[in-house]
Amino acid sequence: MKITGGCHCGNISYEAEVDPGTVRVCHCTDCQKLTGTAFRANIASLPGTFKLVGGTPKVYMKTAESGNKRAHGFCPECGTPIYSTSPEPNPSTYGLRIGGIDQRAQFAAPRRQIWCRSALSWSMDLREVPKSERQ
Repeated sequence: MKITGGCHCGNISYEAEVDPGTVRVCHCTDCQKLTGTAFRANIASLPGTFKLVGGTPKVYMKTAESGNKRAHGFCPECGTPIYSTSPEPNPSTYGLRIGGIDQRAQFAAPRRQIWCRSALSWSMDLREVPKSERQ
């Protein structure tokens, strides 16, 4: 599936291809800190399909618990997280942040959750939390 996306302020825009059934949720403490929330939802770009169409992300190099490094791209103007990828030149795939993708409502529900040992207990089941259409 071809997708488009970008940041909140419009400075960064991109396109890529993804398999819409491969959304996953990460509960690691790094994702909690980097998003400022309880978890991060991602989808991987298909190899060689991610292309920046506008703007240049700022890149933060994160070192994981394993010692592996990940390059995290975000908008330098509004701070919207865009992707993570390997730090090598010309990486083949990007972990795209679901919130920035225009077609996100067309994706299947997540099929996998990772780093659940770090999950906030309440984040694993929100079915009973009261819901409203607007604030």
